[in-house]
Amino acid sequence: MDQRLSLITLAVGDLPRSRGFFEAGLGWTPLSVMDGICFYQLNGLGLALFRRADLEADAARPIDGGFSGITLAVNQRSREEVDAVYARALSSGAAALKPPEPTPWGGYSGYFADLDGHVWELAHNPSCTIDAEGRTLFSAA
Repeated sequence: MDQRLSLITLAVGDLPRSRGFFEAGLGWTPLSVMDGICFYQLNGLGLALFRRADLEADAARPIDGGFSGITLAVNQRSREEVDAVYARALSSGAAALKPPEPTPWGGYSGYFADLDGHVWELAHNPSCTIDAEGRTLFSAA
């Protein structure tokens, strides 16, 4: 079996507001926008923003809030890129959770929550390479 993740779907309360955050805060361009859902093509996988009530109905499970223990990470090529994207996200409405700082593993990372409370990490990991297509390649420890 292939080790692959195809799509990450985030439940959002207000789709136009969330799209505005991803497009202004992270600089992303949507691939497809339909009633109730928006898709972004990432490097090797996709991200969908799905209206909360529609995702609850589709998954047949209520969304009851709280931190789920899931974070989404976007690696950057440098500490300066981490700082720039973090500032851009905050200026677009994200909530600061932990400002970027050096990590015990030799990297640099910070956390924010997007407009719907999903937790994102921005990181620079000197043990990873981001290729020309934007894929993050991890080195074995």
